[in-house]
Amino acid sequence: MNQVVKVVEAEGILDGSNATQIRRQISQCLTGGANVILLDFKAVTFIDSSGLGALVASLKTVRSSKAQLYICSICDQVKILFELTSMNRVFRVFADRAEFEREIVRS
Repeated sequence: MNQVVKVVEAEGILDGSNATQIRRQISQCLTGGANVILLDFKAVTFIDSSGLGALVASLKTVRSSKAQLYICSICDQVKILFELTSMNRVFRVFADRAEFEREIVRS
């Protein structure tokens, strides 16, 4: 099966309102035939609890579509939050897009 990779870029604070937009974009990617989705968080400065909840809900949606969801380019503050909430065990996080492409896209 060929990989259809789509990238969703988020920015600023990922809270309830922004998370809804991210969920919508992920759904559009799935509808468009993506089976690999990368959330690029290079411009995300903070994620609150509703943002984390939306990420988990998005992961469930992606998995139910037999697709994969990855995250890259998280800042130190988000990395700490992921570690404290064990989200780093739920999501596969890459340092940047280049690492994602080396390990997932080209494999």
